[in-house]
Amino acid sequence: MLTLRQSPFDLFDTDLFQQLEQQLHSAERVPAAEVRDTEAGFSICLELPGVDRDSIDVKATDRSLVISAQRRAPEPEPAGEAETPAAAGPLLSEFRYGTWSRSFRFPSGIDRDGLSAHYRDGLLTVTAPKAQTTTSVSVKVEG
Repeated sequence: MLTLRQSPFDLFDTDLFQQLEQQLHSAERVPAAEVRDTEAGFSICLELPGVDRDSIDVKATDRSLVISAQRRAPEPEPAGEAETPAAAGPLLSEFRYGTWSRSFRFPSGIDRDGLSAHYRDGLLTVTAPKAQTTTSVSVKVEG
């Protein structure tokens, strides 16, 4: 039966929604980041819930920072006598496990020796002081 008030979603093929759901499920997710620019330097904060501190790697060049980490999947619990093997896993899991990497490029140089990183309550905060590049060079003009 046709009605005048059909849902706009009735126009779409249900296979399209299944494809979109599969794409979203398989899409790579990187942690949310917040970058601040202050007079003294840059502050980068990343959300890393469930990441082991030892798996975090921070590397820097003169004007960029690369942060990588790994979120490991938990070990499966052994099935009890009353449980079937199929019931031992989660009914639904939207967690993402694996290794990822993010890089940040800054508009000015950073002092690599002054970098500091702190990880607490699932948040990684990296502080990168700005490089002091106020040196000048005099060149003798020869004639």
